[in-house]
Amino acid sequence: MSLGHEDGHLQEYGRDLRDFTDLCIQNEEFRKVISNPVFSVDDRKKLLGVVLEKSGFTGTVRNFLNLLLDKKRIGAVEEIMDYYAILTDQISNIARAEIVTPRPLKKEAMNKLEKVLGDMTSKTVKMQVREDKSLIGGLIVKIGDLVLDGSIKVQLEGLRESLKRGGYS
Repeated sequence: MSLGHEDGHLQEYGRDLRDFTDLCIQNEEFRKVISNPVFSVDDRKKLLGVVLEKSGFTGTVRNFLNLLLDKKRIGAVEEIMDYYAILTDQISNIARAEIVTPRPLKKEAMNKLEKVLGDMTSKTVKMQVREDKSLIGGLIVKIGDLVLDGSIKVQLEGLRESLKRGGYS
């Protein structure tokens, strides 16, 4: 991460890591062999070397993947890639937002929500929208530790609690 930040190849290293992670996901046998300590480190290095030679990955990423193999961490490359993406977003002033809705949002509503969240965080916002049929209406927004719950379900629960405190049953 710091090397990519220093030499200006942060995004390129991220793409290479993503491509290697995708390769491991798509080729389960390859992932099992290079991460299995039953095979000798030399044999696993040879296999990894053949794949990396044909990959076109940068030397820095190749060295990093070899280091992961040496340190018996190559099996965690997917988690490492996910964390790299999070750190890259932080460095690039990008906030990740998870949006939960009862049904799909229209393009216009998505654009407005993205603008509002961008203004609120002073960052570019990457939104991941997920549907949850248990919501009656409204939406839930999660950005880091911040949760904005504007769902009707929560509003009804709040109203019920207010009525209980007021002596209504």
